[in-house]
Order: sequence, then C-alpha cells, then structure tokens
Amino acid sequence: METTSRAVAQAPAAEGGQQVPSARRTVDGYLLAPFPWYGLDEAFTGARWLMQVGTAADGAVEHGSIGHGDEPSVKNEYAVGAAAGEPKEKFAVVVTVAANPSRRSADGTGLLEATSVSSAAWLAGVGLLSFTWPGQMDHTLRDDWLEQQTETAWALADDLEGADWSTLSLPVDGVPTPFHYRESEFGWVLAGSTQEGVHVGAYGRGMSAYGLGFAMIKDISVYG
Repeated sequence: METTSRAVAQAPAAEGGQQVPSARRTVDGYLLAPFPWYGLDEAFTGARWLMQVGTAADGAVEHGSIGHGDEPSVKNEYAVGAAAGEPKEKFAVVVTVAANPSRRSADGTGLLEATSVSSAAWLAGVGLLSFTWPGQMDHTLRDDWLEQQTETAWALADDLEGADWSTLSLPVDGVPTPFHYRESEFGWVLAGSTQEGVHVGAYGRGMSAYGLGFAMIKDISVYG
C-alpha cells in the first residue's frame, strides 16, 4: 500500500494507552504544513481542538489531526447512568493527509512512500485504536492486542474495495464526495479525497458519521 510511515501515526501514550496531554502539539506544527487542513464544517458547533502532526524523516509535515466534541480517553467504560451501550464520550477526529506521489528523499538517497486514500484510512483506523481498550481485556495484554489490531487496520486500509468497507457520500466544501466507510464495535472510520489535493480520514464514536460534513479550515492559527 502507498502510505506514510506507520511509525508516525500515534502520539506518545501513557501507561494503559491513554494519550499524554502534553504529547499534543501546539499550532506551530500545523502552520508549517504546505497543504490545507480540514475539519468538520460549520454545522458542527461543539468544541474543536488540536491533536498532533506527523512528519517525514526530513521534518516535513505530512499529516495531522483535529478533534471535535469530547476529548476522548481510552474506551473501556460507559457513562454511569447512561443508557445501555451509550458511549461515555462523543467525538469525531478529522485527519488531513498531504497527497504526495512517490518522491525523492531530501538527501537524494532514496524514495519516500507516496500517500493515498489508503493512507488516510490507515491513520484514521489507528487513531481510533489509540483510544480503544476492550473492557474484558487484562491490562498486560493490551500491547499485544493493539499490535494485532494495528496490523488488521493496515490490511483493511489496503483493501478499500473489499467487503469490510461500504461507500458513503458526504459534503466536502459543499461538494458531495464519496468516502470509504466501515464500523466496528469501537467506532467508525472513513476516508476520501478532496479537490484541494489532500486526503481526508476521520474516526469517531458516539457521533453518527452519516450527518457529518467537512470543510477547509480558513485559519488554523485560531486553534492556538
């Protein structure tokens, strides 16, 4: 699969897999990107927050994530007093990936991997896993589970035309756009491309993907 390095997909995690707040980047990294960032469109009126950017070996920003709704923690509990099966948190994270062809590395010694819709699908899938932990699983087994599920997410992203994915049309900058979409017991993942030269992935829980719309962020600096 043509995709970015798997090593930069996740921010550092604390014991138990919960993301360390300090691992989230400031807006500075986002401002270095040579491509536009995407988030949910103006129909979403809830909280928005920066997560992290991913870089190539030469330091160039290749992708990053914007969160919407509740800031998620590891999923292995439900809200006290909530209806059966209702998630404790409701969030959607939008991943923007620069659309890059296979290209020479900065030092000219090799080729960097290209990016594709599959790149966005994989990053979104791993993003959802980073906030997931089956409640029945012993803490000591989570690393093995996460590694196994990460490989599964990689295989799924490499087969977007397979039976595990369906198609979904959602607006991007007001234009109906096809997305690859799948659900699991832990949430949903989707991925597609924009007319602005980037791929968009998203994942979430507690918020329906069917009512979402995406739009270019006009001024990412307001998030800082």
